[in-house]
Amino acid sequence: MSQLKKGAALSYVTIILTNGIGLLLTPFMIRHLGDSEYGLYTLIGSLIGSISVLDFGLNNTIVRFVAKYRALKDKAAEENFLGTVMLIYGVISTLIIALGIGLYFNLDALESLKPEELGKAKTMFAILIFNLSITLPGGAFTAICSAYEHFVYPRALNIIKYCVRSLMVVGLLIYGGDAVSIVILDTVVNVIVISMNAYYVFRILRARFRLETFEMTLVKQIFTYSVWIFIFAMVGQFQWRMGQIILGKTAGLTEVAIYGVGILLGTYYGAFSTAISGVFLPRATKMTVHEAKPAELTDMMTRIGRFSLIVLLLIFGGFLLYGQQFVLLWVGATYEDSWIIAIIIMFSYTLPLVQSFANSILEARSMFAFKAITYISLIAIGTAIGAWLSLDHGPVGIIYGSAGGWLLSQVVMNVFYSRTIGLEILRFFKELLSRISVVFAIVLLIGKAIDYIPGSGWLNLCVKIALFGALYCGLIYKFGMNASERSVVHGSIPFLKKKTNA
Repeated sequence: MSQLKKGAALSYVTIILTNGIGLLLTPFMIRHLGDSEYGLYTLIGSLIGSISVLDFGLNNTIVRFVAKYRALKDKAAEENFLGTVMLIYGVISTLIIALGIGLYFNLDALESLKPEELGKAKTMFAILIFNLSITLPGGAFTAICSAYEHFVYPRALNIIKYCVRSLMVVGLLIYGGDAVSIVILDTVVNVIVISMNAYYVFRILRARFRLETFEMTLVKQIFTYSVWIFIFAMVGQFQWRMGQIILGKTAGLTEVAIYGVGILLGTYYGAFSTAISGVFLPRATKMTVHEAKPAELTDMMTRIGRFSLIVLLLIFGGFLLYGQQFVLLWVGATYEDSWIIAIIIMFSYTLPLVQSFANSILEARSMFAFKAITYISLIAIGTAIGAWLSLDHGPVGIIYGSAGGWLLSQVVMNVFYSRTIGLEILRFFKELLSRISVVFAIVLLIGKAIDYIPGSGWLNLCVKIALFGALYCGLIYKFGMNASERSVVHGSIPFLKKKTNA
């Protein structure tokens, strides 16, 4: 199995583990820490999360530039680029520490905190600032692995890290640990993982950081490319956080919580597609360097898009049919609207997720500015409309507005893909939906009949999901996939691979 296939498979394992363990670990942490301390833990985490965007999209920049230099077989330029990037990271880490010091001495502004809570907040904040100052440059090693198309080691290491960290958190809490001890644990684990990734990059990949000449033109190229990725990353922060802020002003904390649960479920959905798309930026860069024709790029986008769509429709279809029952069992009737919010997000996300290779092409060609500007403007308008709708419709009104802006952005971008990049968009949609759409419609009809199985508990829900999943996988494999896709499945699953060879 190739690094691409193994990398995507390991990404799915990571997503399943993080989502599954996260659903179990969160209530466990709340019970042992208590509502107040867990709230403090998440509050400080949110502050650090806001600072973490100072990465400025450099990880994606490393993948793109290193893949480009490797395609050109220019080792000296690659080494000089990596030396330049690490110098930039040094400046960023210094800025983060300086900003952190300034914020540390102003945490007293959180007047709702008691003196002992403020003391813990400052301790956690100081540790997490240090953590962030090493984590951002440490991420460069994972990006280099991706640029070299070595996906297995960093993803496998990340899985081990998450499992070990989760077990250690449980142990800490059982033996009386608090939020500060969890933050210390996370920092120690990050240092160990970064060191192991660095060893792999230097000893196995033999990548080198050698700053022969400091070129301002190269720095300009780096930031010209990365700044738009940074701005696009800010779009997601703005889109979701503004919705919660608006609801906090126009509604109440219950509505904010309902919206937050819906957003959480929607973002889980998107993660399953990025497991496939996340490994293809180096491939897109190579195709760009070698001036691949629009028809070849369309073929690649269609191939990736079909695999992404097959995975996404399994999740979307299951959640559409049985998601309401899941939400009621998981968090209760108060959060019933979270199901509607999640469905709208999943529907809105599907198209950009199956066209993620087009996004990789934009990054490879340094053409991200138009997408960033389009999203910023239309999502801002959609959020404003959502704020107005929320006055009468609460959390659901917010998501209607945001999703409207998001969907309109997709229309604009598909025109851009066709006219500027030359992608054959009509052919893409025709081949994307071929066979899959018909099978999905049939599965939904049968799945609706499955929903009439009597019962309402977890066992009933698990039976429905298992039947739906088996039905979907069987029919998609037999009638939805083409021969090439079935051969990929055969080559990726050991049981089927052995059966074929026999």
